[in-house]
Amino acid sequence: MADAPLMVVDGAGVVTGWSRAAERRFGPATADALGMRVMDVLARDSRRAGPRAAGDPRRAGDTRRPYGSRRTGPADAGLRLEPLGGNGWAVWATDGNGGGPGRDDAIGAALLDVMFTQARVRVHVLDPELRLLRISDPSADPGTDESGRLRGRPFREVCAFEEPERVESFIREVLHTGVPGVERPFRARREGVPGGGRRTLAVTAFRLQRGNGARPGDEGEVLGAAVSVVDVSEQVRRLVRDTALDAVRDSVGRTLDVDATCRDLVDALVPGYADVGVVEVVDAVLRGETPEPGPLGLEVPLRRAAYGGRNPAAHPVGDTRPVLPGTPYHRALSDLKVRVIPLEDAPWADADAARVGSIRNIGAHTLLVAPLTVHGAVLGLVSLYRCGDSEPFDEQDVPVAAAMASRAALGIDNARRYVHEFTIASALQRRLLPQPTAPQPAVETDHLVLPGGDGGHWFDTIALSGARTALVLGEVSERGIHAATTMGQLRTVVHALAALDLEPDELIARLYDTAARLAGERAQLPPNDPLRQEPLAATCAYAVYDPFTETCTVASAGHPAPLVVEPDGAAYVVGLSVGPPLGTTDRAPVAAVALPLREGSLVVLHSNALRGHAQSSSGALRQALAPTDRPMGELCEAVARALPDGADLRGAALLLARTHAMPRDRYAAWELPYDRSAPATARRLAHKTLADWHLEGDTGDATELIVSELVTNAVRYGSPPVELRLILDRGLTCEIRDGSTTAPYMKYAGAVDEGGRGLFIMSQLASLWGTRYAPEGKTVWSEQTIPGDQA
Repeated sequence: MADAPLMVVDGAGVVTGWSRAAERRFGPATADALGMRVMDVLARDSRRAGPRAAGDPRRAGDTRRPYGSRRTGPADAGLRLEPLGGNGWAVWATDGNGGGPGRDDAIGAALLDVMFTQARVRVHVLDPELRLLRISDPSADPGTDESGRLRGRPFREVCAFEEPERVESFIREVLHTGVPGVERPFRARREGVPGGGRRTLAVTAFRLQRGNGARPGDEGEVLGAAVSVVDVSEQVRRLVRDTALDAVRDSVGRTLDVDATCRDLVDALVPGYADVGVVEVVDAVLRGETPEPGPLGLEVPLRRAAYGGRNPAAHPVGDTRPVLPGTPYHRALSDLKVRVIPLEDAPWADADAARVGSIRNIGAHTLLVAPLTVHGAVLGLVSLYRCGDSEPFDEQDVPVAAAMASRAALGIDNARRYVHEFTIASALQRRLLPQPTAPQPAVETDHLVLPGGDGGHWFDTIALSGARTALVLGEVSERGIHAATTMGQLRTVVHALAALDLEPDELIARLYDTAARLAGERAQLPPNDPLRQEPLAATCAYAVYDPFTETCTVASAGHPAPLVVEPDGAAYVVGLSVGPPLGTTDRAPVAAVALPLREGSLVVLHSNALRGHAQSSSGALRQALAPTDRPMGELCEAVARALPDGADLRGAALLLARTHAMPRDRYAAWELPYDRSAPATARRLAHKTLADWHLEGDTGDATELIVSELVTNAVRYGSPPVELRLILDRGLTCEIRDGSTTAPYMKYAGAVDEGGRGLFIMSQLASLWGTRYAPEGKTVWSEQTIPGDQA
């Protein structure tokens, strides 16, 4: 016999003392054993493996063994119990011989008596047919004979298991194999709880056997089973709460979409934690607006953003309704507190009869309602319901629901901030897109922006002098507010340079300089400015169409070359030498290419994402644009239908232009004599043409004066040939072309000067004027606005 007890057990059957001998015999270390129930210690002892054979690869101290193996060795030794002072017992080890069989039987009987009278674990002794022989129930009245009342009844009738067949199958397996079954969970009905309720019972079963066959006459007869039942419902509920909270932390807040965040919250909680889940959000939050501090006013509506449950929703997702006073929802939004509400007898049924009716339809018995708040501002409300025989919510769920709601509110607020910024950026970008312009006689244009995404694209159709049209399409690599800012800067520069009548290659060269200056300014920002960390990178394609020569001149800074679709359906990508993107340090001369276009040809400028579709000879883009003579809006719709709905194409843009020659009745051109008679000849020709266009009166007089002054300057300061052209387009344009490249300029004329007032007079009569240069000379032009009654 050992000099010290193996262990000390208190009156409740819990280990309070543990020796090194107990470690060697039963396995657990002292720190692990203290606090265990003695029944668990014996269960572990019955499963422990015998001494390790030489060469066993498992580490020393490992008490695991293969399922179904038999135990040998020290388990043959006996145990002896001695009472201690107070309410406790000392468990001693015997050597298996000193006490003899009779003493061992007495010790075993004493141990059983302790377990049945003092241990706080319900133990059932069953015969081989699973009928009850004896039962311990520490919670029962000591004066009652529970064993006598239940003796002989099947075990399945003693505990209200939901699946008694599975429990019996489990115990019969233990009887058949002899391998103990430890803490197998089964669900049982809970009587007298609202909604029915269920509890979880941990069942441990041991086979009872007469001896072990080690001595003659000991046949190892199976006597029955000892089954302990422990209510672990609270541990299971705690595990369910922890699992639900972990699911919310893992899955909620991963997207920047308010609706998606709400759906993720419902998916994380239903059906594992709640039977029905509803998330309602303040309607203004979905638009990205800043939420108001709580409490929430009655006039503020909530929009149902997500629903999950085993029953169809009484109110569909997207339904907007106010929160009615007197309801628990209103109270939660007033004091911003999480609360558990029993629904068996709802005193607020009259305040919101429609909602109470839907609650009764789903069979809900408890409600857990939590406001969604961030820094005191109300974002919405989460309502969780448990129905039928599900365990009702209790006060232990309140802090868990508060943590879930806090996590969800943070995700919703982040998504709201993104929506707010995206809305501002989208509004800015829309303002950067071309507004509807007056139709032009030589070019038809339309555009298409594929839905989705926040692509940083801008495009323009710019009316130039001489009835020419500039087509622009650019793209920045940034997104959001920064993209809109960069787009606005580059678009303004392109408009300013286009007004100077620069050729496409020269305009792109000036645009490189501007982008480099903007990149330099960005590099000078404070180190903590996030814009400094984003390099400026953009592309731009610029094309000018001349309806008189029916040519299109194109230059590009890092942007794909345009696609041209001819009237017969033939399509090709313009053979263009594309320069480096804007904002890069790599600078190289950009060459423009001029291509003749047939009447009715389509010029397609597109974003980088559509490069592959434009280059594919059999792609959907080319097929959608043929035939080319359909209305421009119909062509854009055909492209939208033909292109695949891929994430890489969302937000992509196209600018379509169908070209025509300048109508013959909209312009007149003459070559003038290079002598002093040229101004009078020009006035006479202009007068006749203006009469044909019904532009007499003040407009005609002003035009004749402008023509006279421009022709006089061309003859006096220019060189032959001198040509006059009148164009009736969006206004009335006068062009004088001569062979000199000397630029005219406006100067101050003194009171006695006889000249120097021509350009000043023209600037007062015309709305716009300028000079356009070409290799063979220059063109001085003026543009007048046509009054509404003459247009």
